[in-house]
Amino acid sequence: MNVTQKDFDFMVEILTRDIIALLMERKGLDMGTAFDTFYNSDTYQTLLRPASGLYFQSAGYVYSFLDTELKTGKMG
Repeated sequence: MNVTQKDFDFMVEILTRDIIALLMERKGLDMGTAFDTFYNSDTYQTLLRPASGLYFQSAGYVYSFLDTELKTGKMG
């Protein structure tokens, strides 16, 4: 499937919004800490690589990788 840069950027933006909300809800983080946590994660760096295909997954699926990374120090 060919995805334009605009579509890719939009999907990453929507996933980021949803994952930030999940971090706030499930981990009790304030918004700033949630953003810092996600933006500084290997999960986010992987999401930014189109070849990973992670941008095409649900927020819950991507969050599961982040949760594993936060618990173990390695992306799930």
